[in-house]
Amino acid sequence: MKFDLNKRVIFSVAVLTIAFAVACGKKETKVSEIGQGEGEVSIVAWAGYIERGETDKGYDWVTEFEKNTGCKVSVKTAATSDEMVALMNEGGFDLVTASGDASLRLVAGGKVQEINTDLLPSWKNVDSRLQNAPWHTVEGKHYGVPYQWGPNVLMYNTKVFKKAPTSWDVVFEEQVFPDGKSNKGRVQAFDGPIYIADAALYLKQAKPELGIQDPYELDEKQYNAVIELLKKQRQLVPKYWHDAMVQVDDFKKEGLVASSTWPFQVNLLVGEKQPVASIVPKEGATGWADSTMLHKDSKHVNCAYKWLEHSLSPKVQGDLASWFGSVPSVPSACKGNALLGDTGCAVNGFNNFEKIAFWRTPKEDCSGGRKCVPYKKWAEDYISIIGSK
Repeated sequence: MKFDLNKRVIFSVAVLTIAFAVACGKKETKVSEIGQGEGEVSIVAWAGYIERGETDKGYDWVTEFEKNTGCKVSVKTAATSDEMVALMNEGGFDLVTASGDASLRLVAGGKVQEINTDLLPSWKNVDSRLQNAPWHTVEGKHYGVPYQWGPNVLMYNTKVFKKAPTSWDVVFEEQVFPDGKSNKGRVQAFDGPIYIADAALYLKQAKPELGIQDPYELDEKQYNAVIELLKKQRQLVPKYWHDAMVQVDDFKKEGLVASSTWPFQVNLLVGEKQPVASIVPKEGATGWADSTMLHKDSKHVNCAYKWLEHSLSPKVQGDLASWFGSVPSVPSACKGNALLGDTGCAVNGFNNFEKIAFWRTPKEDCSGGRKCVPYKKWAEDYISIIGSK
């Protein structure tokens, strides 16, 4: 899905309305038992997260679920966290696979309901690092079920880079690549305000005098330096990406040779024997830890809970991790999965959890009593940068 600038502004306003809404005083309730399925469940998800074998017959965790439960699964693919928040705000969906830069906005906006983990037998198998993660747990209440996690990696063309690039500077600073050509017009950046954190992570090491400690907690001086970097980057980037499948086509047809991306796109391109590889550069990487959240007005709660339990099965977790290049939220999925293999979790970064700066929504009140630039400003400024040239 593509958006023109005017639609993007309207889109952002809708998102920000949710982000800073105060949940009403209505007493929350949570499901106390699971009944007979309603026959269907609708899910807003990232590309590649809900597969039924249409792309590759070996990857299908929907067909068996439908057969066993009688709940037909429909999927709406979203390209950004802001789009997910907007879709949940509109309503009509049961579940969403929300990243950390969307999940707390959905909680604050009163768009999702508390999950009764007692109704999920497999909850006990969830990685202990994720069970009470702050991006889905508020005041001891769980509003999401961990799904998958992973880094935002640097993808590069192996014909251009005989040796892997070691820094994110290849997409942020104008330079000549190893093939003797400029990087101008040959690199991409993610089309979402949360990408500001990627630039902040780069400057944390490139300009230590700024004193950046957390890429999601930027004071005005730090933030302004990051924005200036992104304005310079705008002169290098011919096209921003937010649709995973479009980015795959861009790397095959548009002459692009370096970009931030998800392991999913890397896997697809490598599977098509394209000359690409990926790396986490020396500055580290931002990343995502996604949780499946239940809409407060879901009309198919029973089917939704059946899906939540299904999503935690080691088979689903391992197959998805193999397909997407992500890490399962259920560690037992790391062994005995034919598609993932016994080394797949290590390859996908299971042991790098502490090294990833996971997406989360920037707030004005940040650590140490400091005032930081909130997400509303991030969204406004990033839209302006993308719309300029």
